[in-house]
Amino acid sequence: MNRRLIYGLVVVALLANLAIGAQIYLNSTAKDMRDAADPNVQLFADVLDKVRHEYVDGKDMTYQQLTYASLKGMVKKLDPHSEFLDSSSYQRLQDDTEGQFGGLGLVVVMKDGYVTVVTPMEDTPGFRAGILSGDRIIKVDGKSVEKLPLDEVVKQLRGDPDTKVGLTIERASTGEHKDFSLQRAIIQMAMVKDINGRKEFPLGESKIGYVRITQFGDQTSEELEAGLQKLKAQGMRALVIDLRWNPGGLLDEAVGVCQKFLPRNQLVVSTEGRNTVERYNAKGDGDELKGMPIVVLANLGSASAAEIVTGCLQDLHRGIVIGEKTFGKGSVQTIFPLEDGSALKLTVAKYYTPSHKVIHEHGITPDILVPMTDAEEAAIILQHSPGGVESLPEQKQAEVSAVHDTQLERAQDVLKGLLIYSSLNAEPKPEKVAAK
Repeated sequence: MNRRLIYGLVVVALLANLAIGAQIYLNSTAKDMRDAADPNVQLFADVLDKVRHEYVDGKDMTYQQLTYASLKGMVKKLDPHSEFLDSSSYQRLQDDTEGQFGGLGLVVVMKDGYVTVVTPMEDTPGFRAGILSGDRIIKVDGKSVEKLPLDEVVKQLRGDPDTKVGLTIERASTGEHKDFSLQRAIIQMAMVKDINGRKEFPLGESKIGYVRITQFGDQTSEELEAGLQKLKAQGMRALVIDLRWNPGGLLDEAVGVCQKFLPRNQLVVSTEGRNTVERYNAKGDGDELKGMPIVVLANLGSASAAEIVTGCLQDLHRGIVIGEKTFGKGSVQTIFPLEDGSALKLTVAKYYTPSHKVIHEHGITPDILVPMTDAEEAAIILQHSPGGVESLPEQKQAEVSAVHDTQLERAQDVLKGLLIYSSLNAEPKPEKVAAK
């Protein structure tokens, strides 16, 4: 009797194991099928064909239109910075990197479902009009754009020079709506400027230099070098690097800027993807300023490559960051050109500072927080734009001119303090004794 009971229990256990194993196998097989390319591509083709031939309003639809729409929808689900680009959108992107196009000079991204201004580029219609970082574009020429994809909104903002376009923005900080009538212009991107928006780089009695990097394009590090040489020739003793309203740009140029202030082989930034880690080290001849004090100015309009420079100099204690928290756009996009002239812009990695702080969605927090109101920022933008203040009605000119750039003033005060401290702690030079 006991033997029969034991046999029965063994059979039940074997059957239970078999059932569990079969279930695991079936689940595994189903999962493999869900992630297999061929059946899913076939599923897509079947749906594509049904829509093309059966959809009631699909008489004039083409397979390319449907495929492009599908690809845009798929990539849109990934993150705000990945994008499928048709041939015209890809051409606009190439125009941007080559440095000239017709438009308003607004760098925009899709954020929280809104087309959001990262920063207005200097000396452009959007910059001079007082559009600010964080503004949400809700209408173009009176029509809502809230449900349109980013590339469609950009297409509406671009156009022939001297043509007009109306914008309605929502200022996220206040909820206020503002209307603008802007005239498109050729957008030429000067990368490095002085305090007056030019390339003269004057140096005052304090011997504190100032360079404003407006974005990171092909010539940024070369233009910065030219500015530094002019300032050093005048006896510069400290430097302000202004990265406010800088939307970023090329990673290599961000590294090229950092390496001017760092020892050779110092880690500047690393990028980490699913299967790759890349490290970017300084390749220059060492710190050109020989330890000279540096302050970096940053705010919400500082993004991407501007955040790489800000985070690097802060991490390595090579610069003090003053201003406000940066935008938090710290991901790497690679462009994959496709055979039909379209392209895929895909997020493939994220940036990390030398101490391995992630930039994306976190931004860089300043060492010294100096907040500014929207009105103050708008006034400072006009002050930095050649002819910006003069373009205002006469009664507004004095009002805008009277606004103080408190962030820049704090930077100068900090540097003056460091210079005084340095001189107090400098070793005294031995006195020369005349021979008798």
